[in-house]
Amino acid sequence: MANENTSIINIVSREANIKRKLRRHLHALGFEKSDQGALQIQGSGKEIVRTLHRAQREERLRANREFIATMAEKLLGHFASGREIDATRISPILERVSAGTWQGDLFRLASLTWSVPVSNGFGRRLRYLVWDENNGKLIGLIAIGDPVFNLAVRDRLIDWDTHDRSARLVNVMDAYVLGAIPPYNALLGGKLVACLLRSRDLYDDFARTYGGSTGIISKEEKKARLLAVTTSSSMGRSSVYNRLKLGGQQYLKSIGYTGGWGHFHIPDRLFAELRDYLRDIDHTYADQHRFGQGPNWRLRTTRAALSALGFKEDMLRHGIQREVFICELAKNATKILRTGKGKPDVGDLLTAKEISELALERWMVPRAERMPEFKDWNSNDIVDLFGNQTRMLRNQLKSSDLFKETASGS
Repeated sequence: MANENTSIINIVSREANIKRKLRRHLHALGFEKSDQGALQIQGSGKEIVRTLHRAQREERLRANREFIATMAEKLLGHFASGREIDATRISPILERVSAGTWQGDLFRLASLTWSVPVSNGFGRRLRYLVWDENNGKLIGLIAIGDPVFNLAVRDRLIDWDTHDRSARLVNVMDAYVLGAIPPYNALLGGKLVACLLRSRDLYDDFARTYGGSTGIISKEEKKARLLAVTTSSSMGRSSVYNRLKLGGQQYLKSIGYTGGWGHFHIPDRLFAELRDYLRDIDHTYADQHRFGQGPNWRLRTTRAALSALGFKEDMLRHGIQREVFICELAKNATKILRTGKGKPDVGDLLTAKEISELALERWMVPRAERMPEFKDWNSNDIVDLFGNQTRMLRNQLKSSDLFKETASGS
């Protein structure tokens, strides 16, 4: 009896401790309670989004400290200085990334420079480095993976019911990493990288790799075809993805906004405590592993823990609405996804090389002429994008050949 009472007291004490930590963390991010008890934050815009993601990003960078320290000097030479770029001679090429390679390490290192932490993806995945063949430097990153099962704006566009979505979601992927690296981002390289989603290269790679896919939800064998790719802007409305047309072809189409629900504002350390708490109360979600449980496993687990602690579900409504886009690789993608009938019309898909030539003429060369300041970027400036690891990196690299070369060339 005494042991049972002690156990109850420990759980109650743990509940109170977790609640205090959650409230303190959310207050530090700038969240307040509305009159209805929901989370709300004052202000809007990109800086608010960065602020809300700051704790998550700092946690991610700390977790990767050893990796960054080990790989930086080996890989930072792949980042360009502005003076190394001749906009009229940029020659983008795609390189497929495999696990366990230096290219995979470079992809990981480059993605850690972004102000909003990127996902690791889920299930089926294709990753690419976008290179400038002219100078051998990195332009940007692409990664597509399995999409979330529930995405209201996508499902309304296609007019899916639950059965149809389960049967045909295998033909859709989500771009969870998509963007350009400095200084190519200053030349609108992000538009080029986004357009490469609708390339013959990705369509064919998907067919070779996942043409005989097994559905994650249904576990059924399916003849998958890459009909569409969704993506969302981390900063609300996207100036990069909107009006994305080349040669009369629309490459991305805005289809609406997310509802502002999610778990990014619950950092890993608190999520770990929430899972431990679920174990203490023998909750079934405590040890469900994310693979095979669907890409929303963390959201469901967090919701279960918050509910058990007595919090309203509104705690997962952070209010940051992301603009959602769809890239239709087949002209009749929506029709096939809706009905399950028809052959993909992909006759107008261009190769990555052909798309790049159009993007250079449309965006990158004119931007270089109008805004030559990109030339001022030094490759060692990339170190400043590693947040709380910047000081460590600068101390580690200050005597390296990389820094000496960029300093002498500036």
